[in-house]
Amino acid sequence: MAKKKQIELTIEEKLQNALVPKEEQPYKIPNNWCWTYFKDIFYIENGYAFKKIDYKKQGIPLVRISNIENGVINIDECIYVDKLEKNEERYIIEKGDLLIALSGATTGKNGVYNLDSISYLNQRIGNIKIKNKTKVVSKYRNYYIALKNEDILNLAYGGAQPNISPKVISYITIPLPPIKEQQRIVNRIESLFAKLDRAKELIENTLAQFEQNKMAILHKAFTGELTAKWRKEKGILKDTWKSMALENCGTWSGGGTPSMSCGDYWENGNIPWITSKDMKNIYIEKTQKYITEKGVEFSSAKYIDKPAILFVTRSGILRRIFPVCMVKIPFTVNQDLKVLVPSKMVCLEYLYWICIYKSNKILGTCMKSGTTVESISTDKLKKFKITVPTIEEQQEIVNILDKLLAKYNKIKNLEQQLEKIELLKKAILAKAFRGELGTNNPDEESAENLLKEILAEK
Repeated sequence: MAKKKQIELTIEEKLQNALVPKEEQPYKIPNNWCWTYFKDIFYIENGYAFKKIDYKKQGIPLVRISNIENGVINIDECIYVDKLEKNEERYIIEKGDLLIALSGATTGKNGVYNLDSISYLNQRIGNIKIKNKTKVVSKYRNYYIALKNEDILNLAYGGAQPNISPKVISYITIPLPPIKEQQRIVNRIESLFAKLDRAKELIENTLAQFEQNKMAILHKAFTGELTAKWRKEKGILKDTWKSMALENCGTWSGGGTPSMSCGDYWENGNIPWITSKDMKNIYIEKTQKYITEKGVEFSSAKYIDKPAILFVTRSGILRRIFPVCMVKIPFTVNQDLKVLVPSKMVCLEYLYWICIYKSNKILGTCMKSGTTVESISTDKLKKFKITVPTIEEQQEIVNILDKLLAKYNKIKNLEQQLEKIELLKKAILAKAFRGELGTNNPDEESAENLLKEILAEK
């Protein structure tokens, strides 16, 4: 049976289909802008499903989700593959391309490819390409995607493992200004961001100095120097310090994620459910999500009612830091965290600080290789050895650390300032895409004509 010939739409019909109906427009924009859909000005290429047996030590770089870092693509620690023989052009990444994670805990994470040489696109990543680069400024696209990060994650589906399809992204709405206004918006954003980035750099330098001083203090603590005088007064010898594997420091357990589709597990819950996103402080006192007693009783969630140390064993943030923290309230955790409830012979705070001190060595010896998302081997983590003095000396070390590190409490204010800078950036982006940065020229030709020109191309 012959296929029916597809009816060719007129440019006016294409325009009407591309314009977002007024009742569906997210907010008001200047009169010479227009609301349209991603699919009408962008197209999204999927990555290729390379297998582990394809991985090489040299060849063409393969960009995976882990290579998306802080808004750019970093291939310093990438794997390589051989040249593709078929459909190579579909999977090539070129300078200026914008990549976005389509699955996993970091769904929506995106970054710009700034390299002159090509790379290949791995599966579970989308390449958001502009249909006509003379009609849409690439940085305008990049900043809008940065603004939509959280919305994209909210659109993801799949419970504990979020996923989002290119088709869903293609129907995201975007305000389209005239081409000159796009560039003015980009210039204004970059000017404002530059000032915030200078302030951020000063704060980060101060934090780095604090971190250096803190590690120097911890070195003295865990080599016995801080308590040398205390041991002499007590008549205690240094050889009371023993080497102990973390698995022998207490009781270990893992966690799980109750079904997101079961309301009884989540609605009106009052039991903290901890994920890696909550691990920003030394102590965790509150979390982003709470589960119910049914969620504990009938799911894989593990209820812990004793003070404990938490270790993140699977998360993108492991590339930057080794997350460990203390929890003193009853709680549950998801499957990416491991829990260690110390025995009576190990002080909770001592255990925390020595793991912070040993963090680089833990990452160096316990990280798994060849995984898409950075992971720590739980078996290796449990076998990792620390030095442990008597419980009395542990407590003395903790008391001294509390005093020495107390003067650095102001560091919390600096960390809060960093968070405020990120919030300011989001506020700037929100204003930019509402036409509220004072850059718009109402006399410029309507963006609908620009959209027509894009739609007229084949």
